[in-house]
Amino acid sequence: MCGPRGDMRTTRSSLYLSLVLLAASFLFFLDGCDANPDAKRLYDDLFAHYDSLTRPVPRHNETLNVQLGLKLTQILNLDEKNQIMTTVVWLKQKWVDNKLKWDPTDYGGVDRLHIPSQLIWIPDLVLYNNADGSYQITIMTKATVMFNGTVVWEPPAVYKSSCEIDVQYFPYDKQNCSWRIGAWTYDQKFVDLEFLESPESRDDDTKQMNYNHEAIDLHEYHRNVEWEIMEVPAMRQRKNYPCCPDEKFTDITFYIVLRRKTLFYTVNFVIPCVCLTVLSVCLFYLPVVSGEKISLGVSLLVSQTLFFLLLSETIPPTSLVVPLLGKYILFSMVLVSLSVSLAVYVLNVHYRKPGIHKMHRWVRHIFLDVLPSYLMMRRPQFQKDRSYQAVQEIGRRFSTVFTFQRETMNKRMKRDEWKTRCPEIFRAMSGVQFIATHIQKQDELDSIREDWMYVAMVLDRLFLIISTIVFFVGSFTIIFQAPGFTDFDPPLKE
Repeated sequence: MCGPRGDMRTTRSSLYLSLVLLAASFLFFLDGCDANPDAKRLYDDLFAHYDSLTRPVPRHNETLNVQLGLKLTQILNLDEKNQIMTTVVWLKQKWVDNKLKWDPTDYGGVDRLHIPSQLIWIPDLVLYNNADGSYQITIMTKATVMFNGTVVWEPPAVYKSSCEIDVQYFPYDKQNCSWRIGAWTYDQKFVDLEFLESPESRDDDTKQMNYNHEAIDLHEYHRNVEWEIMEVPAMRQRKNYPCCPDEKFTDITFYIVLRRKTLFYTVNFVIPCVCLTVLSVCLFYLPVVSGEKISLGVSLLVSQTLFFLLLSETIPPTSLVVPLLGKYILFSMVLVSLSVSLAVYVLNVHYRKPGIHKMHRWVRHIFLDVLPSYLMMRRPQFQKDRSYQAVQEIGRRFSTVFTFQRETMNKRMKRDEWKTRCPEIFRAMSGVQFIATHIQKQDELDSIREDWMYVAMVLDRLFLIISTIVFFVGSFTIIFQAPGFTDFDPPLKE
C-alpha cells in the first residue's frame, strides 16, 4: 500500500524497533555490572550464622547497654477531655552488636551498612503510658550498622500517650506530659537503658534515678499553634514490679512541659467577658429617670448566660477543680446578678412616696448628711431650700406669724369678738391659713419625695464605687493567680 499513510506506518515501526533495541541494550549493561561486590560479600558473611533472637553479647550474663533518645517532630493534638497527647517522634536507639563487627580493610573500605531492622536483634522497647494505638514501633525502618558493631536505629512513630491534664489555671496553664519507655521482656541485668545525648555512668544499687535536663531533640520540631515547649527533662529509674520482685526493670521517662498560647482565649473569651462585667458596673451610673436600668441589667444577664453556655463547650470538662476562666465567668455572672438586684432596690427607693414609706431619722442622717460628703456629692442649693427640714422651718415661721397676728387682734378686741364683728377678715384669714397649710403640706410631701430621690442617687453612687472595687479586686485576684499569666520566659523552640 503506497501513499502518505503507508510511509507513516513504516516510520512508526522503525521507531518501535529502535526503542526495543535501546531497552535491551540497557538491560544487558545493567545485568553485567555489580552495585558493590564488597558490600554484598560483607552482608553474606555477617548474616551467614547470625541469629536475631539472641542478645548480641559475648557472654550470656553480660549486660547490653542501650542508649535511648527522643526526637520530637510535631505535637498533633493534646486532648484535654480524654487526656491524650498525640505526637510524632523519632525513637533514637544506639547499642553495640558484637556479632556485627568487621575490619573495613578486608571489605574494600566499607565501614557501614544499612540493614533492615527485621534481620537484626533490636530491643523490645514499648511505651508504658500508651493510651491508644500500638505500644510498639510499627514502621520498621533500616538500621545503620558501623564496622565496630555500633547499631543506630531511629524509627519514626506516632505515640498516643496518656497525659494528666490540670485545668485549674485554664487558659493560662502549663501541662506536664511524658513518654515512659522501657524494655518489656529484659530486666536490668540483660538490657540497661542510658541517655543518648549525654550518657551517664550506670548507677550502683543504692542510686535509683538519673536526670537529664535536655533529653529531647527539638531540631526537627514543627511549631505548634497552641502550645509552647518550656522544658524537656528526662528521668531514668529502676523499678521492681509485683510479677518479678527480685528483678529491676530500667525505663526512661521523657517529660515535656507545655505552656498554652493565650492570645486566642484572651481575645475571644476573656476580653468580651470583662467588657460585659464593666457594663454591669456602669449600670449604677445610668440615671433612674432614663427608665433603662432594668432593661440594661436583664440584657447583660442574658448575654452573660449565653456567653457562659458557649464557653462551656470550650472549657475542659472536669469535676475535680473549677478552671480559672470558669471562675471568672461565675464571678462575672454573680456580679451582674447582684447589679440587677441592687438596681431594682434603687428604683424602689427612688419612687417611694411619703404616704406609704416613712423616712427614719437614721436614714436621713446617714444618706443625706454623712455619706454625700464622703462620696463627693453636693446637693444643689435650691434642693437644700426645698428639703424637709427647710420646709418645716418655713411652716413653723408662718405659724408663728399667723399666731402673732391673731393674738394682736384679740388684744385690740375682746377675745374672738372680732370674728363676729369682722366676718370678712375672719374668712379671709381662715382662707389664707388654709391655703398656707395646704401649700406647706404639699411642700413637705414634695420635699420628702425629693429626699427619697436623693437617697436613691446616693445609693447609686455608693453601689457604683463598691461594684468598681469588687470588679477590679475580683478580676485581678482571679486572673493573676495563674502562674502562666506572669510567666515571660521564652520557649525552648519557636
